[in-house]
Amino acid sequence: RKQAPEYSTSSSDEEFESKPSLTHKAKRVLRKRRKLEKETKQLIKQEELKRLHKAQAVQRQLEELEERQRALEIFGVELERELRGEADSGTKDENQLLHEWFELVMEKNKLMRYESELLIIAQELELEDHQSRLEQKLREKMALDGKSKGTVCPAHRDRLPM
Repeated sequence: RKQAPEYSTSSSDEEFESKPSLTHKAKRVLRKRRKLEKETKQLIKQEELKRLHKAQAVQRQLEELEERQRALEIFGVELERELRGEADSGTKDENQLLHEWFELVMEKNKLMRYESELLIIAQELELEDHQSRLEQKLREKMALDGKSKGTVCPAHRDRLPM
């Protein structure tokens, strides 16, 4: 008879002790989740800042490129006038003028290719930003689904984009 009450007492003690440990585990999991969410938000912010700085650099380069193209255009117009004989070419002969004109055309083509590359980079940045916003919306919706169900399904937690 003495063993039976001891057994039941230890069993109720275990139940009493297991509840706080479950609560402790739940708190620990919650803290881990919050820490991960905070780190994810910081990472997202850093990525946004990197994209912003890169976009600003691309914009600056495009503006500089536009200035160079305008200067080449003005020089090209004057060079064409000299080639047609409308302007006084001074000491330059026709071969030298043609050589300068072809170099000008090559430089203009090079600038146009560079402009295309910059525009592609700008478009990539825009798409990356759009993707990041979509991923954030997905995270928020999955978090809402998890809250309405009580917890996030472990199978879906792995699918959260980082």
